[in-house]
Amino acid sequence: MVRQAGGGVTAKGRAPVGEGRRGMVVAGLAVGVAGVVGLHRAIPNSPGRVGSLVESFLPWAGLVVALLFVVALVRRSGVGLVALLLPVAVWVQAFGGLLLPGSDAGTGARELVLVQHNVSDENPDPAGTARALVAAGGDLVALEEVVAPALAVYEDVLEADYPHHVVHGTVGLWSKYPITEERLVDIRPRAFEEGWNRGLRAVVRTPYGDVAAYVAHLPSVRVGARGLASAPRDESARMLGNAVRGEEVGAVILMGDLNGTVDDRGLGPLTSQLNVAERGFAFSYPAGLPLARIDQVLARSATVGHIRTLPATGSDHLPVAARVTLDPLQGSGRFAP
Repeated sequence: MVRQAGGGVTAKGRAPVGEGRRGMVVAGLAVGVAGVVGLHRAIPNSPGRVGSLVESFLPWAGLVVALLFVVALVRRSGVGLVALLLPVAVWVQAFGGLLLPGSDAGTGARELVLVQHNVSDENPDPAGTARALVAAGGDLVALEEVVAPALAVYEDVLEADYPHHVVHGTVGLWSKYPITEERLVDIRPRAFEEGWNRGLRAVVRTPYGDVAAYVAHLPSVRVGARGLASAPRDESARMLGNAVRGEEVGAVILMGDLNGTVDDRGLGPLTSQLNVAERGFAFSYPAGLPLARIDQVLARSATVGHIRTLPATGSDHLPVAARVTLDPLQGSGRFAP
C-alpha cells in the first residue's frame, strides 16, 4: 500500500479514486458532445424547437471540445483524453471542410461572385455601405431591409457598377448583367399583414447562360423562456422552398437573410434541394460579435465554393461574399423536375 500526502491510501500503481471519477466525467461529456453533433437530427424539436436551437450554434461544439481537452490535461486524465478523440472526429467530419483555405482569386471558369447583405433599416451610412459593397467586386449584390429614403442612395451609388437592378418590398438585387425577368415571390406567413413583401425572383443573363436569382428575407426568430420562436420563419422557408422546387431555369442562386443557419432543420425545405458553402464559416450576425451565419448563399446546379465575411458597415449584420461555379451546361435552359 502507498500512503498519500493527504492521508489517503491507494493500491500501489493505481490512480486515486477521485481522479478516475473526474476522468469518467470528462469522458461522459465527450461522448455527449459527439452525440449532439453527430445525431442532432434526433433531438426533438418540441417543445420549444430545441432541435433548431441546438443546430443554430452547432459549430460551437468545437469550443466545448477544446475546453474539455484543457480540463483533461489539467486533471491528467488519460481516459478523458482518449474519449475526446470521438467528438473531435465527429466535429471534423461535420465541419472540418469549412476550415480548409478557399481562394479569393477564383478560377474564372463559369464563376460568379455574389455579395449578400442585410443593410439594416436603421443604417446611418447607406452611402458608405454601398461603396463598401462595390469594393467587394461582386457580379450580383443582394440587399435586404432596403427602405426609403436609403433606397435612393443605394440606387445612386450602385448604378455605375450595377446598371441592372430590381426591388420588391424591402429586398433588392443589383446586377452587372441584364435582368430579363423579375417578379415578387410570395413568402408571407399567413399570420402576417398584407404588404409584407420580402422575396423576389429575377432571371439574370450571365456570360454562362440564364440564372434564376432569388433574394429573400425570412421572418426573424426569437429566443425566450419557451425556447426558439421560429414558426413564421419555418412557414416562410417552406413557401420559398416550393417556389425554388418549381423553378424551370436550371441554375438557381438564393441569396438572403434567412434568419437561420444551414444546419437548422427549419431551413430544410431549402437546404434539402440547394447546395451550401463548402469552405468558410463566415459568421455574419450580430456584427459586433458574430455567432452564426444567417446570411446565406445557396445554389442549384452550381457549387458554392468559398464564403467569407466582408468588413463591417453601418448594419447589425456583416456582409458576406461567395464564389459560385455553375455546373457545365446548367447555366441556361429550363429545368425539368
